Amino acid sequence: MKKQRSIGKFLSGLTCIEICSGAGGQAIGLERAGFEALAHVEYDRHACATLRLNRPNWNVVEGDVRNFSAKEFKGVDLVAGGVPCPPFSKAGKQLGSEDERDLFPEALRIVEECRPKAVMLENVRGFLDAVFTDYRISLKKELKAMDYEASWHLLNASDFGVPQLRPRVVVVAVRKDLVSNFYPPMPLTDGVYTKTVGETLVDLMAANGWDGAFKWAANANEIAPTLVGGSKKHGGADLGPTRARKAWASLGVNGISLAEEAPPKGFKEIPRLTLRMAARIQGFPDDWEFCGGKTAAYRQIGNAFPPPVAYAVAMKIRDAITSTKKSSVAAG
Repeated sequence: MKKQRSIGKFLSGLTCIEICSGAGGQAIGLERAGFEALAHVEYDRHACATLRLNRPNWNVVEGDVRNFSAKEFKGVDLVAGGVPCPPFSKAGKQLGSEDERDLFPEALRIVEECRPKAVMLENVRGFLDAVFTDYRISLKKELKAMDYEASWHLLNASDFGVPQLRPRVVVVAVRKDLVSNFYPPMPLTDGVYTKTVGETLVDLMAANGWDGAFKWAANANEIAPTLVGGSKKHGGADLGPTRARKAWASLGVNGISLAEEAPPKGFKEIPRLTLRMAARIQGFPDDWEFCGGKTAAYRQIGNAFPPPVAYAVAMKIRDAITSTKKSSVAAG
């Protein structure tokens, strides 16, 4: 593992450490919200390369989070992470704690080691299924024993300006003396417009002179279904299983694979998405680059936490830990 850096070198603003960083979706949101990361811990080498390419100054710790110690980061404001989804996903066997990929215990260990003011952990909607009721209760008890109050929030990416129906669960735990200052993010309905797939991608579809791009965009007048990135064991550079591909087809997108480039002039077939189009659907900025081959890059994109949603949650956490309002817990 790359050598970790001491918190003492970061004296300005709010700080965080992030585990299971992936390609940086959550990291971008944290950065926008004003959190300076002391470490981004990620196992996948392609994702680590992506982080380093886009942010050369970031401290990317490449390796298994199980080998990462947060003891030298005591005093950090936030611990964040997108812990693996397969243990809770309906697409898998929903083994929860029985799945070797369940990293919630490691997240709790890291929280215990550095005692941040708040915790932010993202996962799939399946985390809220009845089968995991005991798991959630146990998680809440363990955080409570460390003086945190935990809550979970089901958020749809399309409510936060992301042109995709992507339900995600965010577990937020705030230190007891600050918890009364935390208010969960709400859908942005005042002056925020979520674009359709056509509106989002029309300029990219027309980039190579395709004369059918604007007609295509007019028909692609809904938000996208959820992008499916797959895992190292399953899934490739396509838009998911049969049902997902049918949903994309209704928007005029061929989901069987990804295209290298936008359609050319005179193109008469059903267009495919490029990696850049998929990244924009996910809420990544256009200047964010991805390392690795097509499949590796698409997995990074498809498995990411959309930056605008991460930003919305991070801003609420920032407000909670910087508020000057006296907490009722502390007062009581």
